[in-house]
Formats: sequence, structure tokens, C-alpha cells
Amino acid sequence: MMALGSNTKFFETPNHPYQGERISEETGLVGQYGLKNKEELWRAQSELRGYRREARKLLGRMGADETETAEFLARLKRIGVLGEDDSLDDILSLDVTDILERRLQTVVYRKGLANTTKQARQFVTHGHVTVDGRRVTRPSKKVAVAEEDAIEFDSTSPLTDELHPERAEET
Repeated sequence: MMALGSNTKFFETPNHPYQGERISEETGLVGQYGLKNKEELWRAQSELRGYRREARKLLGRMGADETETAEFLARLKRIGVLGEDDSLDDILSLDVTDILERRLQTVVYRKGLANTTKQARQFVTHGHVTVDGRRVTRPSKKVAVAEEDAIEFDSTSPLTDELHPERAEET
């Protein structure tokens, strides 16, 4: 039995190292979503490619296995990549921003817990953010729709009092 090596990448780098338009687009997304580097963007692109590949495979053998299709759609709806009314065809029109929007770092920023996406990343990596009461330090964690309301500052974090003085007065 052969084990996978620890150097297996979970993303694909671009085929052409220099394409000005692609590079400027990637740089814009890295800045907009506060990513550490382009590798994080490439991971999201690879994840999206995987979803599309699976959707094409399921579309190619329509009617073969309805439960497999239903489970796949349910998983994407649970993490918020797809809306409730979306179908397999809608997966093919997804954009990488749909994947990036579901990252914990982005959700923290969108909820107003941080002023910028970079600050949101810092809060998450430094352990100031909890999901369902558990501290999460991975900014790339995919946030399920059900977990979204359970994201908040760790009550033991010193930042809670600084950023939300009204909460400090309650205690």
C-alpha cells in the first residue's frame, strides 16, 4: 500500500507563468479578499474546478444516480456556494469569488467583526474568533450557512472589550 507523499499539492499553478491580464486579476482578488498569497487563490480555483468536474460527470450520466446528485447539491448548498433553488447547471457558471466568499476570513469581515479583510485574517489566525463556541485559527475554513450566525469574538479575547465596549459593560 503506497501512501501519498506529504508534498502533494492541493492546487494547480497557472499553465503560463506570465500573462499580464491574469496576473493583475489575481493580484486584485488577493487584495480584495485579504489572501496571504496567490497559492490560496489557486487552491480556491482548484476547488471550483473540482466542483465543475463533478457536476459535468453527474450531468453526463443523468438519471444514473439521483441520490449522488442530490447529495452533491446538498453539500454545496450547505456550505453556501449554491442557493436553495440552484441546480447542477448553475455549478458550471460559478466563479472563484463564490468560493472565496465562503471563507471564514471573508465572513468575519462581511459580518462587521473586522474593518478590513486583512484584519479579519489576523483576528482569525490569532485566535480571537470562534465558530459555534470553538476557536478556529484557519482563515481558509469553509463556513456553512448554518454556522454563519454562530461566528463571534471569543469572549475571553482581550479584543472583545476593545472592539465592542457595549459587551464589556454588560458583564
